[in-house]
Amino acid sequence: MNRLSLQDRARILGCLVEVNSLRGITRMTGNSINTVTKLLVDLGTACGLYQNETLRNLPCKRLQLDEIWSFCYAKKKNVAPWRDGVLGHGDVWTWTAICADTKIVPTWLVGKRDSFYADKFITDLAGRIKDKVRPQVTTDGLKLYLKPMEDAFGADVDYAMLVKMYGPSEGNQQERRYSSGHCTGAIKGTVSGDPDERHISTSFVERQNLTMRMSMRRFTRLTNGFSKKIENHEHAIAIHYMYYNFGRIHKTLRVTPAMEAGIADHVWMLEDIAKLAD
Repeated sequence: MNRLSLQDRARILGCLVEVNSLRGITRMTGNSINTVTKLLVDLGTACGLYQNETLRNLPCKRLQLDEIWSFCYAKKKNVAPWRDGVLGHGDVWTWTAICADTKIVPTWLVGKRDSFYADKFITDLAGRIKDKVRPQVTTDGLKLYLKPMEDAFGADVDYAMLVKMYGPSEGNQQERRYSSGHCTGAIKGTVSGDPDERHISTSFVERQNLTMRMSMRRFTRLTNGFSKKIENHEHAIAIHYMYYNFGRIHKTLRVTPAMEAGIADHVWMLEDIAKLAD
C-alpha cells in the first residue's frame, strides 16, 4: 500500500495550519484530494487524542473563555427543514479557553451554543487544572456559563463576567456591513469569589479567536472553504491547536505555550506532529 513519506505529510500539515483549503493544498503539493483528506482525518484524530491525554494538571491561574461561530454544510438559512437543528448542518460553535499567563489552550469543544455543551465544556476544563490552583476565570455575559461554573468549580474559583457594549460602526454603509460594531464601553462584574479587577479581561481569548480565523480556511468568512462535514471540522481544529500549543513559538513568550506550561521540553517540528499519525 502506498504511504506518504514523513516529509510529504509534514508539508501537507504545514499547509493545513497556514490557512490553506484542501483543494488548494492538492494544487500546491500534487497530492489527490482523497490523500489530503485522509491525512486530515488520521492526523486530526491523533492530535485530539494526544492533547486530551497530555493537557492535564495544568498550572492555569488566569483563564479566559469564549465561543467562536462558524458553520458547517450550509448557512443556517439554507439548511433543509428536516436537517434543521442537527449538529453539523448550519451554525457550529467552538467553545475555547486560554490561559492568560502561559497562552496555552487547555481545551475546546465543538457543538451548539446551549446549556448541554456549556456544561460539558466547563466540566472538562475544570478537570484539567491542578488541584491546588484556584483560577480566576473571565467570560463574556453569556448566562449559559453560570450554572456549569458553579457545578464544576464550586467555591474554588474567582469568576467574573465582562460585558462589552457596542455601537454602530463608523464609515459608509458598505464598510459597516463587513465591520464589527464599535465598542463603546465594558462592564465588569464579579460572579463568585474575589477576582482581581485588573485581570478581568477577554482580550487574549478574543485574539485567539482571530488566530483561528487567520489559520484555518474553514473559519474564514465569505469563502467556499467552509467545512462540509462536522467530523472534518473537528479534526482541523485539533490539528490547529496541536500546532499552536506545541509547535508555534509565541512571540511574547519566546517559547511555545506547552513549554511555558511545563508539559513540553522542546519545540515540536512539523515532522514531530506528523509522526503522531503513524
